[in-house]
Amino acid sequence: MKRVIIIGGGVTGLGAAFKIRRAAQAGHEVEFVLVEKDSRLGGKLVTEVVEDPETGGQFVVDGGSDAFITEKPGVHRIAKLLGIFEDETPTCDENKKTLIVKKRKLIELPDGIMMFAPTKILPMATTSLYSWPAKFRMALDLFLPRKERWAEGETAQQHDESLESFVVRRMGRESLDRLAEPLVGGVHASDPALMSLAATFPSLLEMEQQYGSLVRGFLAQRKKVEAIKKRYPLKPGAKRRTFFTSFLKGMQFFTDRIADAAGRDQIRTGVSAAPLRRTDDGGWEVELDNGEVLSGDAVIVATEGWAAANLVAQVEPGIAELLGQIPFSSSATVPMAFRAEDCPFDTRFFGILCPLVEGRPVMAVTMSSSKWPDRAPAGRVLLRGFVGGPRNQEVMEKSDDELIEIVRQQLVEILGVKAEAKPLFARVFRWTDGMPQYTMGHLDRIDEVEARTAAIPGLALAGGSYRGVGIPNCLESGERAVSKVLGEFGMVLEEDSAQEQRIY
Repeated sequence: MKRVIIIGGGVTGLGAAFKIRRAAQAGHEVEFVLVEKDSRLGGKLVTEVVEDPETGGQFVVDGGSDAFITEKPGVHRIAKLLGIFEDETPTCDENKKTLIVKKRKLIELPDGIMMFAPTKILPMATTSLYSWPAKFRMALDLFLPRKERWAEGETAQQHDESLESFVVRRMGRESLDRLAEPLVGGVHASDPALMSLAATFPSLLEMEQQYGSLVRGFLAQRKKVEAIKKRYPLKPGAKRRTFFTSFLKGMQFFTDRIADAAGRDQIRTGVSAAPLRRTDDGGWEVELDNGEVLSGDAVIVATEGWAAANLVAQVEPGIAELLGQIPFSSSATVPMAFRAEDCPFDTRFFGILCPLVEGRPVMAVTMSSSKWPDRAPAGRVLLRGFVGGPRNQEVMEKSDDELIEIVRQQLVEILGVKAEAKPLFARVFRWTDGMPQYTMGHLDRIDEVEARTAAIPGLALAGGSYRGVGIPNCLESGERAVSKVLGEFGMVLEEDSAQEQRIY
């Protein structure tokens, strides 16, 4: 019987554990033991159900990621296997609207904007989000030449540039400051001046190559989407497809069900792991902080990159050094709820983006009670504020009470929550060094990390520090790690060959 030690109980590690359990159920002689330093599983997927102190109703509060991108099939595939696909929920698109802060006003994101490129003339001409010089500068994208022509077979990785460089070059500075930075950079909580486009949005570099213009590229993309919708209309009674998807009971519901299916009897929480050791027979040992020593035939490290660097330092210092070059930023989500009468404004929107140029202490706000169904009782408003990020790490030194008051005051100033209103409840979820920064050269570093790891039998690294921070990316990263170690055991799962099938 082969034994795999998994370090890390977020969606990556749990996804790996569930795949090993499926391998065992398919007849392979393999088992796992998973260790997680926190007292709970799920990592950045944490959901708290909070009782309304006045009505007895319930709030469903996500403290970390509240959704995944619908078009990425990984979560859907696992949800099908778990029998919880019907528990997925689309967004309430009747409220679909994004607002941008500009000089103490909220401006609706113009119709036809795709990422940060305009594809409709009238909404762009009439919006007050951009100045007229900025609008003309963005229109120049249609006429500006490519930065360079790639040779046949070359990729975005070979022609990387920062998000700031790319957007300013194609669309102008105001396009970056007013939308690209809060919308694109904000997703990764990254500094646009340092953010690698090839590692985060390579399709933008590829679009410039194919169409010579972002506007033309997004127009072509929009036409393709519209054609697909016409060709494959939604069947009567079928679940609506929205850009984002969650679960009715919050995102932790997903990781909880994975843990149940993988087998909680093989999962240990509240224990930390010391650096990995190789044994004389080629196996692995992991000492826990309670003094126990785990032995196994393979180890999957499913932690943040900085933690992985510490764990592998004695085994392969070269990998540890490369991982140590990945910077991380800290952030916090601050959900809070108010009575509807304390929110005398139109709540029918998904969220608010706060560009850095506005100088505010919050990066964004989500209107959770309008974005998702059944997240708040009737007569209640549930919001989430986001603070931190690479350019505002100082705010993370504030206490929880201070962060709550900072967000509350911003909701008063930006939205119009009554100045005297106090939250029915408020929480702070801190993610210290939780967001990897895919800076320039990131993909080259990861290529080297993966090459070195491939040369070490029984070792695999997985998680959001490598090739994608989204939930489907992390889930599939854990599964790929399992494929590596199972392959080294001479075990192959039939599902690996079919894993790229579209489920949704």
